[in-house]
Amino acid sequence: MEVAAKGSENINQPEKSKRKWVYAKKPAGKLYNYRQVVGYSLLLFLFVAPFVKINDNPFLMFNIIERKFSIFGNIFLPQDMHIFLFGMLIIMVCIVLFTAVYGRVWCGWTCPQTIFMELIFRRIEYLIEGDWNKQKKLNEGPDTDAKAWRKILKHAVFILISFLISNLFLAYIIGVDALLKIITEPVDQHLGGFASIWAFTFVFYFVFAYVREIVCTRICPYGRLQGVLLDENSVTVAYHVSRGEPRGKIRKNSDEFRGDCIDCNLCVHVCPTGIDIRKGTQLECVSCTACIDACDAVMDKINKPKRLIGFYTQAEAEGKETVVEGKKRNTRAIVYSCILLVLMGIFGAMIFSRTDVDGRLLRAKGSTYQFRDDGTVTNLYSLELINKTTKDIDYVLESDDKNIQIQIVNPISHLPREGNAKLSLFLIAKKSSIKEYKSNIKLNVVAEGKVIETMKTTFIAPPSK
Repeated sequence: MEVAAKGSENINQPEKSKRKWVYAKKPAGKLYNYRQVVGYSLLLFLFVAPFVKINDNPFLMFNIIERKFSIFGNIFLPQDMHIFLFGMLIIMVCIVLFTAVYGRVWCGWTCPQTIFMELIFRRIEYLIEGDWNKQKKLNEGPDTDAKAWRKILKHAVFILISFLISNLFLAYIIGVDALLKIITEPVDQHLGGFASIWAFTFVFYFVFAYVREIVCTRICPYGRLQGVLLDENSVTVAYHVSRGEPRGKIRKNSDEFRGDCIDCNLCVHVCPTGIDIRKGTQLECVSCTACIDACDAVMDKINKPKRLIGFYTQAEAEGKETVVEGKKRNTRAIVYSCILLVLMGIFGAMIFSRTDVDGRLLRAKGSTYQFRDDGTVTNLYSLELINKTTKDIDYVLESDDKNIQIQIVNPISHLPREGNAKLSLFLIAKKSSIKEYKSNIKLNVVAEGKVIETMKTTFIAPPSK
């Protein structure tokens, strides 16, 4: 996606020159206020979620080490891999559709990297070192005691917050109970956990103190995919070229035609990735909308309409979009949004319809029906039950067909938490009740009077004459 604008050569290619430190001006405005509400709400959720439990299971946990996940209190084990694979496919499709319609809104408004950077670390920096121009002056000025104390204070607070984020991150990985053990018990009992906390602490500190916008512009794979996910109909934060150009300072008594842009560069100063949005759509733009707020404030002062910078498609930004193209874009946005909702609904249904016990009932290899002297016929099966919950389950097996009896060879009626049980059993039927050679039957796992799993199989025997 390319937008022609003044000085737009190679605008979609990241600069490879030596890094220029970004001093972002403190943002302000309506969209920034909205972004704070969204960001701090997500931060509250992020800090609270590991401590919330549903049925004694973590609300959210992603224990990669033990291959155990908890989503909305539902435990997922390796046996649920199909749900995760399908979920990953849905997420990938959702990312493609969402980005194609709404651009990089995720990055600027909900990505944890942006939220922590802009709403916590950057604000602390403003508080200790002042706005962007004071920070620049401090860094470029002479080394003094006052400068040293400010730097020490800032980095000490950064390390402290990174330590908290590290603990939070581990709480999502190993669960809050395991984390509390690491914190409260002697260090020599949890050397790995203790080392992990400090390793992640310094990783987060390094990211938020030094790497910063490079995560978004060079490291994050999602950011690198923008070039292929966006097209000319995608809505992104863009400069309205046809309205703003030719840009220039306001001059009294001048008859020279000028666009609305007065070239104040405030949109550049507030950008956390240091780009000039007027050069067109760029991979480095995270759609934080700080430039929109800054430009709107200027437009207000010079009595011009707002949204010289706003959410536009390429055609809109160039002033070339027709009514027909606008309707097509809106239709596409509605269709894609509906598909997103359907996919998320399917994924949600898969999560919430998942059973607590997984059962696999198979006919014993090489076996066939056997007649008994008491006038019955039997089939031999092997059964494996897996308890996916974090509580013990006492159960019984019941047949859905009253003509089928169950005889368990190795009776096991107790499933330990996250454990399994393997049984061999006979299904028994009277020869006189057999109507056809192969009958479909259901076997229920019942616990506390409720059917928690139903398995299907076939019963074979010659029909009675």
